[in-house]
Amino acid sequence: MKFRRPAQDALEINLTPLIDCLLFLIVFFLLTTTFLRPSKLQISLPEAKGDTSAVAARNIEVAVSSTGNYAVNGQVLASTQPTSLRSAIEKASEGSRDLPFIISADSNTPHQAVVTVMDVAGQMGFESLSISTRQSEKK
Repeated sequence: MKFRRPAQDALEINLTPLIDCLLFLIVFFLLTTTFLRPSKLQISLPEAKGDTSAVAARNIEVAVSSTGNYAVNGQVLASTQPTSLRSAIEKASEGSRDLPFIISADSNTPHQAVVTVMDVAGQMGFESLSISTRQSEKK
C-alpha cells in the first residue's frame, strides 16, 4: 500500500505586518522627539568688544574667585553654599530686584560656581544680569 505524502506549502514570510509595525514606530518616535532644549534662565551675555558703558551708582556685584569663593559688593563670604550667597545678596539688595546684577569671575573659575550665582539670582527674581569682561588688548 502506497501512502501519499501531504503536499508541502512553500514557506514565505509575510512582510506586511513587519512594515506596518516599523512605520508605526517611526511615526511614534518622530512625534515624541523634542528638538529644542529650553533653558531656565534667559541671559543676554555682553560682548567684550566696544566702548565701556557707564555703570549705575548702585548695583550688586558678585565676584567669584578661581577657587570658587564668593564676594558680594567686596564682602567676602565665609561659605560657598548657595544659602549664604542668597542671604548676602538679599542684604545687599535690600529687597530691590531691579538693580543691575553683575557677575565678575576669574577666567579659571569653575563653571559650576558661576552657574550657582546665576541660579540664585534667577530664583531671587533679578532680571538685569550681566557678566563683566575686560576689553581685549587687540584692536
